[in-house]
Amino acid sequence: MAMSVGGNTGGPVSEINVTPLADVMLVLLIIFMITAPLMSHPVTITVPTAAPKTSEEKIDVPPLDLAIKEDGSMYFQDQPVSEAALKAQLAVAAQKSPQPELQIRADKAIEWKIVRKVISDAKAQGMVHVGFMTTAPAKE
Repeated sequence: MAMSVGGNTGGPVSEINVTPLADVMLVLLIIFMITAPLMSHPVTITVPTAAPKTSEEKIDVPPLDLAIKEDGSMYFQDQPVSEAALKAQLAVAAQKSPQPELQIRADKAIEWKIVRKVISDAKAQGMVHVGFMTTAPAKE
């Protein structure tokens, strides 16, 4: 507690009280002393290193495009498709190696349950990479 003794009464105290700073520093020191031993791993393992892929090994797979209109109609690769036909095409695409990404372009006003159903169908057919296409925000 800062107190002033002397002749000038009622004036501001211009000394810095370092007691709270020392308390905070001691608490941080204790926290770091407790958590530092937890950061080291007692079991050492040799982790394999990944070999970088050469340009010959890289295969560029074009993504699959699925458009869903506001009324729920679906277009796979710009062709109208039913739900059963979409499941069949996704099952075939899921077997490819490397697997292509399914990019979904859904209308802004569509109900979320339709998109959720398409995603769950894609996952059920074995699709791992599912993404959403959006438009970039307008620059001001």
